[in-house]
Amino acid sequence: MMGPKQEAQAALFYEFSLEDHVPQDHLLRSIDRFVDLSDIRQYLAEFYSHTGRPSIDPELLIRMLLVGYCFGIRSERRLCEEVHLNLAYRWFCRLDLSDPIPNHSTFSKNRHGRFRESALLRHLFEKTVARCIADGLVSGQRLAADASLIEADANKQNSTPKEDWDHSAIDPRDAPRAVREYLDVLDDAAFGAASTVEPKFTSHSDPSSQWTAARKGPAFFSYSTNYLIDTDHSVIVDVEGTRSIRQAEVGSVRTMLDRIKDRHDIDPERLIADSAYGSGPMLGWLVGRDINPHIPVLDKAGRTDGTWSRTDFEWDPDNNQYICPEGEPLKQFRRNYSDPNRGPSGKGVAKYQALKHTCQACPSKPKCCPNADARKITREEHEDARQVARDIATTKQYAISMRLRKKVEMLFAHLKRILGLGRLRLRGPCGANDEFLLAATAQNLRKLAKIFPAPQQTGKA
Repeated sequence: MMGPKQEAQAALFYEFSLEDHVPQDHLLRSIDRFVDLSDIRQYLAEFYSHTGRPSIDPELLIRMLLVGYCFGIRSERRLCEEVHLNLAYRWFCRLDLSDPIPNHSTFSKNRHGRFRESALLRHLFEKTVARCIADGLVSGQRLAADASLIEADANKQNSTPKEDWDHSAIDPRDAPRAVREYLDVLDDAAFGAASTVEPKFTSHSDPSSQWTAARKGPAFFSYSTNYLIDTDHSVIVDVEGTRSIRQAEVGSVRTMLDRIKDRHDIDPERLIADSAYGSGPMLGWLVGRDINPHIPVLDKAGRTDGTWSRTDFEWDPDNNQYICPEGEPLKQFRRNYSDPNRGPSGKGVAKYQALKHTCQACPSKPKCCPNADARKITREEHEDARQVARDIATTKQYAISMRLRKKVEMLFAHLKRILGLGRLRLRGPCGANDEFLLAATAQNLRKLAKIFPAPQQTGKA
């Protein structure tokens, strides 16, 4: 029998509870248990005026942003629409059915103003990391680092070739916000001072972004998000935005390691990374901090013509010399200098050479130096640290570390495919860092929610 047709009839009174309509196993119920915004009003107090019209509650704005980044809602206009319609989103944002939703323009004013001046998003991220540490998800012993390219909100059509770009001609008073930020970070090691090499193109709308073709396809403007994670449960312990060049990405790891030491007293036993972080200065810095570098050494000393490379020569640290496979020494100096300004300096590159008459009479000369009178070898300043990394690469722990390194790449895949952060919506270094911080906060909250889900309530008898 066909049922009666449903007719929508407006009731005079409704008895409705959001609490009853949000499923007990909803992701936001689990996330809500780990979001602590109790101190946010006090944290932002000095950035609000004591007079004038009351502003939007900052806790509401932060909760709405967390909803957007947790569920991949990239547009602030669409976020306001979704919070207006979705009961679970309203419940998480502490909004009743009759409460109005803030206008989408409110987010821009607060992001570019109070939130940025107060470093609120960094504070929120670090509180989430502290919660992960308190719940036993971070041991701090094995950390992994990597970087990933995120496309900037810029295009080639609105750019200038490097030979035509002159930042000294820009008037900061008439420049957009992203251009002013670009001028502010010209001496920053993560951006303007990361490299003396000028990019092929510079964007007019976001000059700090890097023109890159690193994906082996069409070039584009981008920033790099740099993650430092604890491999126990893939918790992101720090994040930093930089230009998309190796020098800036490697330098960000030092910044993050120093910051987590200062903020969370985390001093790792090992750092896991790929060969981009295996330069001599980086390995020397890690070994100097008593951090074992589980990193492939970036070594270009190998030869392609079949002759002996530097690794075929034995290093004799007691006598500061190399020993060739035939047992002959290669020395840096063959006399003692009385002048302290001469002789080995301990910095830069040291050159070691065998005696000419020894090499000329050597039966292995065709395998060693067929086109030179005597064999020469260079030794870098941080060669001892490089050797430490080579020795570690022969251990079983290193093989385990190389598998654990994939956890960082999985987080980047989750960032782009699930959270939808394949392209930035905010411009400038500050905008990029804001987006990276919010996305990393969302990933950590989702991790907490997955490991510690909200307890299920049994139905009433």
